[in-house]
Amino acid sequence: MTTNNVKRNFKITLRLFVLFILLGSFSSQLRAQELSDKDYIEILQLYAKYPLALDSGDGEAYADLYTEDGTFMTLASGREELIEFGNNQLGSSIRHVPVVPLIMATETGARGVVTNMMIDTDTDPVTVARFFQYVDELVKTPDGWRFKSRNTGPADMRNESSTKYDWLTE
Repeated sequence: MTTNNVKRNFKITLRLFVLFILLGSFSSQLRAQELSDKDYIEILQLYAKYPLALDSGDGEAYADLYTEDGTFMTLASGREELIEFGNNQLGSSIRHVPVVPLIMATETGARGVVTNMMIDTDTDPVTVARFFQYVDELVKTPDGWRFKSRNTGPADMRNESSTKYDWLTE
């Protein structure tokens, strides 16, 4: 083997080595975007805490479910507004009754959608006051999973204005 062949083979080997390192790094970044079983459990706990905090009118507990800059539709943005919004629910006869959310990993955390009923406990019998869906952007913080944004939309899948799920096939 000539010196030129040795140099060329070394360069090829070096390039392949660097390529494998980069591919391995990229692959581990993709895996980091997957949610663990623990992530799913923590997110489900976040969803379970939501109606308890909101329906009890505990603004601090409600705001704790969000990131510091979290938003609830256009009604509240940031911790102080979320506290005020949560406190304003005290005394309401409306209770949130969510079903099991669909949770999917995203590049920045997770996206969730949950069908929800609002029931009026002042009526006899109790009545469903509203049926809708939350669509959520969730992020993992040092304090655990939090809502980054929470929006609502119709839950009637026959309706053109209902929430679309194009992201399910992404």
